[in-house]
Amino acid sequence: MVQKKDAEESKTKKLADPVAATIDLASQQMIERAHELGIETAFDRAVAMKPCNIGTQGICCKNCGMGPCRLPLPKGGIEGEDTRKGICGATPNTIAARNFIRMIAGGAAAHSDHGRSVAEVFMSAARKETDAYKIKDTRKLLEVAQWLGVDTTVAVDGQQLDRDTDEIAVEVGEKALNEWGKAEGELLFAKRAPQSRYELWKKQGVVPRNIDREIVEIMHRTHIGVDQDYKNLMKQGTRAAIADGWGGSMLATDLQDILFGTPYPVASEANLGVMKEDMVNIVIHGHEPVLSEMIIAVAQTRKMEEYAKSKGAKGIQLSGICCTANEMLQRHGVPLCGTFLQQELAIITGACDAMVVDIQCIFQNLANVAKCFHTKLITTHPIARMEQDNVLHIEFDEHHALEDAERTVKLAIDNFENRGAEVMIPTQKSPIVAGFGVESVEYHLGGTFRGSYYTLNDNIINGRIRGIGGVVGCNNVRTKHNEGHIRIVKELIKNDVIVLTTGCNAIACAMEGLLTPESAKVFCGPGLAEVCETVGIPPVLHLGSCVDNSRILLAAAEVVKAGGLGNDISELPAAGSAPEWMSEKAISIGHYFVASGVYTVFGVTLPVSGAPVFQKYIFEEFEKLYGGMWDLEVDPIKHAHKMIAHIDKKRQALGIDRTRERILVDMAARRELESA
Repeated sequence: MVQKKDAEESKTKKLADPVAATIDLASQQMIERAHELGIETAFDRAVAMKPCNIGTQGICCKNCGMGPCRLPLPKGGIEGEDTRKGICGATPNTIAARNFIRMIAGGAAAHSDHGRSVAEVFMSAARKETDAYKIKDTRKLLEVAQWLGVDTTVAVDGQQLDRDTDEIAVEVGEKALNEWGKAEGELLFAKRAPQSRYELWKKQGVVPRNIDREIVEIMHRTHIGVDQDYKNLMKQGTRAAIADGWGGSMLATDLQDILFGTPYPVASEANLGVMKEDMVNIVIHGHEPVLSEMIIAVAQTRKMEEYAKSKGAKGIQLSGICCTANEMLQRHGVPLCGTFLQQELAIITGACDAMVVDIQCIFQNLANVAKCFHTKLITTHPIARMEQDNVLHIEFDEHHALEDAERTVKLAIDNFENRGAEVMIPTQKSPIVAGFGVESVEYHLGGTFRGSYYTLNDNIINGRIRGIGGVVGCNNVRTKHNEGHIRIVKELIKNDVIVLTTGCNAIACAMEGLLTPESAKVFCGPGLAEVCETVGIPPVLHLGSCVDNSRILLAAAEVVKAGGLGNDISELPAAGSAPEWMSEKAISIGHYFVASGVYTVFGVTLPVSGAPVFQKYIFEEFEKLYGGMWDLEVDPIKHAHKMIAHIDKKRQALGIDRTRERILVDMAARRELESA
């Protein structure tokens, strides 16, 4: 039952204007409802709490007990020598670089620890220590085995015979776990990058040694009195970011695909309207699919369906928030309930019987909102608990996965009859097609004729597709919810740039109706619309969760391998974007794209503006080192056109800036292509 706060207190508080806070009608409706019920949300807290100007510029150092040392820019800017110093003498460049790479370390740690958890579950499955998890994609197991140096055949009497799949799986698990902390060597997946990119990393001395070491070394280097050269600090930040993108995140994605199945396109729906008043609503929120896979398996059993009906419900409706949502969607078609900033709003519908959370991006305030309703808030991970007394903790263990999932689902079903009368589910929801990956993109745009990314490359070369935009990342309450995501993506596809998306950008695009093949005719330029119509794909391809940005890296590597668009990722007509980022993970993602050769634009803010020399280094000089660089643009249309300008620059450098004449390909020409 809703516990309304004192009306007079609510009147005196600064509250968010729903229309100014978000472009999403469902979210506007729920924010208004929260105000009526006296429930505070993140949108209201953002109005009441202004950001620290010095912190947003990246020039506040709190790495020792003598500070914090704040080095604000003079009002008139810097003229001549910059004499600002912290107590230890640290310059703005040193402080900004330390802060920046500490964000990389935090983001890389989050992604990589996610990957480690998946690797541990994978190891349990490979050793047959659990009945809940099994190897589902043996083809991908064999592919990943080769990159990890695991033999898939064995010599017997002079013949090479296939090894036992179980043996291969155990060795893959061992090799994968070793990547986090091996004593010598280098990150094995670094060689999945194009050869020229790998050689560049070797030359710059940034090939990771192991995943954990690079994160630990950042924390050491940024301790007081250690590394004080911003260029050297960024070198280590680069190495840690590569360890995330081409290491921890890539391993997480690959092992999840092997365990749970490689995604292929699937139809579903998105937004708060996917919740159902006459069903038990379980909302799963977080980032690891290890738990959600089991909840899906349990919730879909006849036993649980019948149990729900015995409590007066018509069935069980699963939906998801954040990247757990993307994981469930891409493999099972489970609908998306909302983005990061909609997590409180899902409870405010009054229809959420249980919200089950794992790790990352989870508001502590969910507990306070849940108190106002009947919702059971359940934490499941040993490293992610809440202090509030109304939060249940059911610690998830892969050895008892099905039992833990069954207990969780039963709690939600039992709670259905405790609902109050104040249920208000918005009607807004959009149809979507999601679940694309390196393999399915190859099939849809490469086809079976060539068996590669040839057709995608050909359409980029002939100009139907102008280029590729990787648009990813979070929501940030400091900007209008979803506006940056949607305006940038629409501007890109209008200009024939195909968009690959992950994370909350993917959910925002889903809510806006951009993840359907039919949307191409409405929103795309003529070239991209023609390609989408011909092959039946959306102009915005959902590639999964934020760890699945590794799919974008591998897709880019496949484009290079297919030929005709240069010898490295940095030569491709492609650009990256995070319009509404807020997480340290986004900084790590952004930097591993930059280090991979991608021009990458962020929206909202970047904590570097207080150190102009450092900002120039990563915004301009980095391109000379890695072929990719950072940029910042708050205005969504200008943001998109910076990406388009970069794509056009790369097209010109490749000599494909003029539209190629279209010709009819006869059988003789096809045979010539096949023999090439």
